[in-house]
Amino acid sequence: MLDKLNQAMEYIEQHLEGTVDIAETARIAATSEYHLRRMFSALSGMPLSEYVRRRRLTLAGAEVLAGPDTLLEIAVRYGYGSGEAFARAFRAMHGVGPGEARRTRAGLDSQPRMSFRLTIEGNSSMRYRIADRPDFTVVGFRARVPLVHSGPNRSIIDFVRGLDKPALAALEKLADQEPDGILSVCDDLDPSRAEGTELDYYQGVVTSAPAPEGTVALAVPAGTWAVFATSGPAPEAVQELWRDAFTQWFPSNPYRSRPGPEILRTRLSADGTRADAELWLPVEPERSK
Repeated sequence: MLDKLNQAMEYIEQHLEGTVDIAETARIAATSEYHLRRMFSALSGMPLSEYVRRRRLTLAGAEVLAGPDTLLEIAVRYGYGSGEAFARAFRAMHGVGPGEARRTRAGLDSQPRMSFRLTIEGNSSMRYRIADRPDFTVVGFRARVPLVHSGPNRSIIDFVRGLDKPALAALEKLADQEPDGILSVCDDLDPSRAEGTELDYYQGVVTSAPAPEGTVALAVPAGTWAVFATSGPAPEAVQELWRDAFTQWFPSNPYRSRPGPEILRTRLSADGTRADAELWLPVEPERSK
């Protein structure tokens, strides 16, 4: 898996001048485009599209400082249709425009080329199971919120705090399938998974009952799920569960993620210091290459 991922990174490097075809990158990595984006984000801490952008602007920055080419020639070489678009992107990364950088020999930022290596971790096992589920329905309250990669998501916190507690308690009684109880469900994420892009966030239950007034229903097609369980300090145990699923479990098992909602069930201790959590991720078997 890591060898193929590094081959994909080499492909990206060779096509920074021109077009980086993400579908071809996924083919080289022997996985789906969806799983490649998800894996890369989990392993590197940034969306794949952001990495490509930053690598291009790193190379462009070196040419701005050193080369005889005009700024427009450099802009076009790295995929920008106009000098203005290039200048905006250049300033967003480097903190200075390309013209000023060339005149003043300003210091620039650099995005190092990434490669992936095996490190010996995994000294503790992960508890998981594979579940094949028929189609089911999530019923609950929904908000459109921004994606936050690190730290608390204030939009989700404010949404949950604003929910009517009696209505939520009544909703919980409708849960009649697993995963049981009140769930946190993320759906309709942007394929780039870039910071600030939006997703649908639900507080709801899996139920066969009709959606009560004021709630919405999310139909989930039949499919296979990887179900991870953990117990430990809150919120660290839950955050580490997400991380370990993508950085340890997927590279070690013959599955890849597929489009679909991501479901988290959390049960806090009475004092709120510990959590029992179960994470449901939609998966499919990796095809042999």
